[in-house]
Order: sequence, then C-alpha cells, then structure tokens
Amino acid sequence: MDMNTLLSFNWSAMLPEFIVLGTATLLSLLDLFMGAKKDRRILGWIGLAGISAALISLLSLFGPDEVTILYDTFVLDPFAKAFKTIFLLGSAIVFLLAISYDPKDKIERGEFYYLLLTALLGAMIMSSSRDLITLFVGLELLSLSSYILAGIRKKQLKSNEAALKYLVNGGISTALTLFGMSYLYGITGTTNLIEMQPQLNQINDPSIYYVLGISFLMIFVGLSFKIATVPFHMWAPDVYEGSPTPVTAFLSVVSKAAGFVLILRLFLWVFATIPVNSISESMLVSMQGFVAIVAAITMVVGNTIAIRQKNVKRMLAYSSIAHAGYLLVALSSFSTLFYLDTIWFYLVTYVFMNLGAFAVLQLVMKETGSEDLTAFAGLAKRSPFIAISLTVFLLSLAGIPGTAGFIGKLSIFMSTLTSSTPQIVLAAIMIATTVISYIYYFGILTQVYFRTSEEVKKIHLKKPVILVLIVCIAGTILLGLFPTIALDFFYSTF
Repeated sequence: MDMNTLLSFNWSAMLPEFIVLGTATLLSLLDLFMGAKKDRRILGWIGLAGISAALISLLSLFGPDEVTILYDTFVLDPFAKAFKTIFLLGSAIVFLLAISYDPKDKIERGEFYYLLLTALLGAMIMSSSRDLITLFVGLELLSLSSYILAGIRKKQLKSNEAALKYLVNGGISTALTLFGMSYLYGITGTTNLIEMQPQLNQINDPSIYYVLGISFLMIFVGLSFKIATVPFHMWAPDVYEGSPTPVTAFLSVVSKAAGFVLILRLFLWVFATIPVNSISESMLVSMQGFVAIVAAITMVVGNTIAIRQKNVKRMLAYSSIAHAGYLLVALSSFSTLFYLDTIWFYLVTYVFMNLGAFAVLQLVMKETGSEDLTAFAGLAKRSPFIAISLTVFLLSLAGIPGTAGFIGKLSIFMSTLTSSTPQIVLAAIMIATTVISYIYYFGILTQVYFRTSEEVKKIHLKKPVILVLIVCIAGTILLGLFPTIALDFFYSTF
C-alpha cells in the first residue's frame, strides 16, 4: 500500500477508535513517568474524558451513510454506530466506578485504567469489522485485556483463580471460534464477509452444507463461552467473584454486548445468506431450534442456581447468565417485527440496571468488607438513597412494569410470538424463569428493608458513585416509561 492510497482513505470513520487509542497511549506514558507514590486516579479522569470525546465524535458521525475503509475490512455503518454507543456509554460508567474503587485492593495502578480502554477498543473494532481477520483481532484485544484485568489483584488467591479460569476458558473459546472461521475461509477463499455472500448463495453441494453446519456450531459454541451461556458458563461465577468490581461490571455488560455483536455480525452477514432446503429458508433459520434450546437451558440454569447463592457477586453472575438466555430468545426468534432493535434495546437497558446494581454492591463491599447477602441487612436505615437505588435496579432486572427491564423483556416476549413460527414453549419458559428470578432479587430487598444489622454506620458516598447512581436510575426509569427515546435513537441511525 503506497502513501497516496493510505491518505485516500476516509480516516474520520475511525475517529472514535483513534481517540480511545490515543487516550490509552497517553495514560500508559503518564503512568510510566509518574512517581510511585502519585495518585493514579487522575488517569481515570483523563480516561473518562477520552471516552466522552470518543462518544461525542461518534455522535457527530451519525447518519444513514455507510463508510468503508481499508478495502472493506472496516465499516462505519448503522449497526456499528448503534453498538459503539452502548460500549462507550457502558465504559464511561465503569470508569466512574473504577475511579471511586477502594484502594485497599492494591490496584491503584495506571494499567488498571488503560487496559479498560484497550478492552473497549477491541469491542469497538469488532462492531465495525467486516472481515474475519479484523473481527478476530478485535476479539483478542478485548480478551487479552480482560484476562489481565481479572487477575490484576496479584496477591489475592481468588483473583489469581479468576484470571487462570478466564484464560483457559477464553483460550478454548478462541480456538473453537477460529476453527469455525477457518472453514468459512476454506470454502470461500476469502475472509471478507461481503465477498463471501455471493459464493455462499450459490452452494448446492450437500457435503458443503455439512461443513458449513460444523462451522456454525463451532463458532456458536466458541462465542457462547464469551457470553456465558449454559453449558459454557462455568467460568463466569468464579471470574465475576474474583475480579475487582469495576472489572466484573465491565465483563457483565460491555464484554457480553461485544460477544453478541460478533454473533450478529457473523450470523446475519454470513449464515443468513446460505440457502438450505428451500430458497426461502437460510441456514441461520434452520438452526433456530438449536439456538432456542440453548436459550431455554440458559434461562433455567441461570435463574435456578442464582437462588442458592449467598455471595451477591456470584448471584449477579448467574443473573447475567440468565439475561444472556433472554437475549438468545430474541436471537432465535428471527421475527420480522422485533429482532435487531430488540437486542439493542435490551442491551441498553442492561447497561443501566446492571451497572447500577454493581455500583451499589461496590459501596456495600467497601463499608462492610463482605459480598455476602447479609451485608445488605438494614441498608434502608443506613442509607435510604442507596436502598432506593438498589430497589429500582433489582426491580428492572426482575422485569417489573414501570422499569426499562420490563419493556426489554416484553419486547423479547413479543418477538417469540411474531416470528414466522411462533415459539410458544420458549415464551412460556421465559415467563416462568422470570418469575423464578423474583426469589433471589426480592431476597436481596428483604435484607435491605426487613432485616436488621449491628452495623449502623452510614455509607459514605463519593461523587463519582453518586453520578453513576443518578445516571443509572434516570436511564432505568426513563426507558421504562418512555422507551421510544432509545428506539427513536436506534431507528434514526438506520
């Protein structure tokens, strides 16, 4: 590639990525030259400013136009814009949590902040990738950063265990995903998703269909590790428990959303174009039953095992697994009325309600030194504001009317009924498991309002956490009462 060709690209399409990359580089240099005893929280504020600038630059690029550069390997299309908004918004909230995180955990180091930025950069690259190679590069950038963040508390055994389990399971999932991708390359002779489509449309050899089916299953299983669906979920509770709370929050929201972005990119752009059985049915639709079974098992296992948890971090881990099942329900519906917008809206609501819950958990852990369910006893008397905030988030996670979580679950439920083949059984399982989730969500609220604690000390609130709680409460309630705010924003990008 000569200099003229390099300069001919419309690099403004990558402006948000350049800002995040530049901020991460700046933080690494500042951390290198700062004294050992200097407070690194200033790096967190600089990182937050970089994320805000990236979000503003992304909003300035909104519009119906699609921009492709680097020989169609990087695309700034409505899909990328919509999901990058989730990544940047979620990461900004996580940074506020990281800035206010308790320094007793010995992670007051600069790499804690710029590794979050590199993980964010990987997720953003994935959302704009239109090539298997760039998809994989983004996935690995996100994964490698996450492995280090999970084990950043080097002197704590649980953190070491979290990093090791995450690394091993992540390596297995990466190998399976890459193996599945290799079949696509072997059949089509290209790594570009757009160039694959005309070749896959012309396939009529049953043996090739068999290989493509294996490719689909291997990619789906590999990515199921990333989004923590059953039975590929066993790493999630231990990793969530052992990681620092801001890292756990990042993994539960941004990393999970990135996993679904990768699934949507590959499945909608590749497998949805492969005709099987008849011209009107694609390979993606033919795998509907398989995806539905995984979704059903994930919802049942995630919600039922969460009931047995006494550690709230592990409880939220199994809750996250259950919510991955809800999202798979939307994915398996292939509804003409509800599909991409349903998944996007649910991920937006999940940002607010789940990160808000982790913010409260971080506050309680700081004051009590415990993640146990009993640490929330008497919270309503110690801090009414925190208790009310937690109530809003848990009610939304449970899907109670008036909250964003209810609208998200309702949209998914409607998608199962409006698909070409209504999935009544899957809809019934979703309702039943949602009711089961009330047991452990309301169990926390029982501790908050109806149990007493010997600890009467009020919980001290720092300004970054107050801002997180206000933003998350506002998002959870507003999207519950006026969901068209988010949906109109989504539709305006397409």
